[in-house]
Amino acid sequence: MNEFKINGDHITISQLLKVLDYVVSGGETKYFLLENECLLNESPIYEKNKKIRVGDIVTINGKRFLMI
Repeated sequence: MNEFKINGDHITISQLLKVLDYVVSGGETKYFLLENECLLNESPIYEKNKKIRVGDIVTINGKRFLMI
């Protein structure tokens, strides 16, 4: 499992996908979430502005990230 450091209270899934180079812009996030498996603590993510906090586990196409 990979670790990802959050600066501040939270990060959105859109911001996370941009930092991890899965999408280039926030506008692509909606389509990425429809076409790929994205889970927050084992629950599917459908909202591009879903907040992710320290301790959460995000899974993107089988690759897991622990938010620290």
